[in-house]
Amino acid sequence: MIDETKQQLGVMSLDEALRLSRVKGLDLVEVAATATPPVCRIVDYGKFLYEESKRAKESQAKQAANKMKELQISAAIDPHDLGVKLNHAIEFLCDDMKVRVKLRFRGRQRAHKEIGFEVVNKFVRELAAYGQADAPPKMLGDRDLNVVISPLPRSKRPVRPRSNEEPPEEPTPSAKAPPEPEDE
Repeated sequence: MIDETKQQLGVMSLDEALRLSRVKGLDLVEVAATATPPVCRIVDYGKFLYEESKRAKESQAKQAANKMKELQISAAIDPHDLGVKLNHAIEFLCDDMKVRVKLRFRGRQRAHKEIGFEVVNKFVRELAAYGQADAPPKMLGDRDLNVVISPLPRSKRPVRPRSNEEPPEEPTPSAKAPPEPEDE
């Protein structure tokens, strides 16, 4: 049993706990039902619900995995552009964000959707070390091919490939000492 000031009152019967909460004009709330014996608190129930909702919102805001970034690619994407998009996706996944990859077919590309599926599947394979697709790529309507990639747990993915630390610079050739003349 815990009172409104979060002080432990010890183990007591349900009748005693209810009587004590009524005397104080507050409510008896079970906070840990699985514990033996169950833990109850004497609180104002409305205030208790408000604090719980604030705590839940705060913990949800700290989870970046609830955030999602979207990358748009094309079926006719250049290999270098695909590499740039891959690097962006890796950065997002390392920041614990989900990534939605969206491929939009334009014009005659709709006649050859297998090319788009190949591009998206290649993208997912390249990101396999950092995240996994929630479901296989699927068409949304007639034009859009989508897949959502969730980050792997930090312990199972490699470290961020590009860190903010810069490698130490090597001296330029002009800064090196001139070669010593050879004796003849």
